[in-house]
Amino acid sequence: MKIFVNGEPRQVQDACSVQDLLAEMDIVGQRLAVEVNEEIVSKSHHEDYSFSDGDKVEIVHAIGGG
Repeated sequence: MKIFVNGEPRQVQDACSVQDLLAEMDIVGQRLAVEVNEEIVSKSHHEDYSFSDGDKVEIVHAIGGG
């Protein structure tokens, strides 16, 4: 199925979870926020949340500073 990640089309397997996508993108364990269709998906739901065809996903890396 096709989803959009940060505005770019991306093919993923059916029943792909947020956790699966992050692993595929090699960004597991990093400090980030994931939004799907303008709704935040909390880290505790990354394993359970499965995408639907056409979902719009935004992944934002947390950057510390001072």
